[in-house]
Amino acid sequence: MTKARSAFLVAAEERGFIHQITDRAGLDALLAAGPVASYIGFDCTADSLHVGSLLQIMLLRLWQKTGNKPIVLMGGGTTKVGDPSGKDEARRMLSEAEIAANMAGIRRVFERFLKFGDGKTDAVMVDNAEWLDRLEYIPFLREYGRHFSVNRMLTMDSVKMRLEREQPLSFLEFNYMVLQAYDFLELARRYKCAAQMGGSDQWGNIVMGVELGRRAEDRALYGVTSPLVTTASGAKMGKTAQGAVWLNADKLTSYDYWQYWRNTEDADVGRFLKLFTDLSMDEIRRLEALRDSEINQAKIVLATEATALAHGRKAADEAAATAHRVFAEGGIGTDLPVTEMPKAELKAGRPAIQCFHRAGLAPSLSEARRLIRGGGARINDKVVTDENVTLSLDDVNADGVIKLSAGKKRHALVKPV
Repeated sequence: MTKARSAFLVAAEERGFIHQITDRAGLDALLAAGPVASYIGFDCTADSLHVGSLLQIMLLRLWQKTGNKPIVLMGGGTTKVGDPSGKDEARRMLSEAEIAANMAGIRRVFERFLKFGDGKTDAVMVDNAEWLDRLEYIPFLREYGRHFSVNRMLTMDSVKMRLEREQPLSFLEFNYMVLQAYDFLELARRYKCAAQMGGSDQWGNIVMGVELGRRAEDRALYGVTSPLVTTASGAKMGKTAQGAVWLNADKLTSYDYWQYWRNTEDADVGRFLKLFTDLSMDEIRRLEALRDSEINQAKIVLATEATALAHGRKAADEAAATAHRVFAEGGIGTDLPVTEMPKAELKAGRPAIQCFHRAGLAPSLSEARRLIRGGGARINDKVVTDENVTLSLDDVNADGVIKLSAGKKRHALVKPV
């Protein structure tokens, strides 16, 4: 493979962002000639994105940092249809109000990662409902339906998987790839957008858009996909036993977000530093060369830099300081998640399993019970093994709280009110 000339491809390939490109040489030449607009679409299925979407956000960030224009496409229209890619069943149908509320939450994520404005390389945010909601069915079919082969659509992974498993695929979902392809064409018209990026599961949908541009208007469009990111142990990014790792601070505290990255597996540290921080490659090579207990220094840097991007530098430094007080000094950090509990409840005595569950340290009462039985639970840094133990006002420490711990890395505070 020839060495790329454009700043984006040089950096993206070195850092591990690239999986496939429809025409690498053509895109490289276009990028080398000047600023290029590219987009990634995000459907509004929740009121925040989670870490599973972070690679795509960082890809847009790198696109902008290397002198190009990123377009964030909000799927106000496509969310009403539902992307079947990687799904075993249809998504729940959301109301207009739910989609609008989710979109408002998602918008806040991008303000941390991208610079928006009217400049040549400033990011713009667009809602595809602007054009999809106004499409007339018969004219749309006559104008664009002829460019799509059903035979070809049936071979797409998102469709083929559902059919092979004999799982229902509605005609509504079957239309998704057509609408995504049309999004690409519409953005090319409105913003001179020449590239679409996305995860590797979007390859078929992206190629459809590239081909529609060529067939309908003889446009040269390009597609880029990034690899599916899993941990070294095979787990999917964005999910933990405690739930989704949300990017919005009102869904997940800065401390919990920092702690997620601090708990990265040793084998993943170098790769995640390249993908999820802005650190230079020289600094990343230095950090990923650390071995044994020193790898923890690299994990702390990863956690702090990743949190600074999503929550701000001040929040990241506070989270790191809290972690140091909790782990290195055995104290209580002010940034630990706090669960308020009425004094009357604690005065009467509250089962510890309920407190661990309410504090978010166990997803269920049965898991809290297993945590205690297994010796992984601590109250004020003391191990408890009696699943019938209760918490009371007598357990409130000098800081006015009760510190609960699940293992060595997860902590929460119960505050009497």
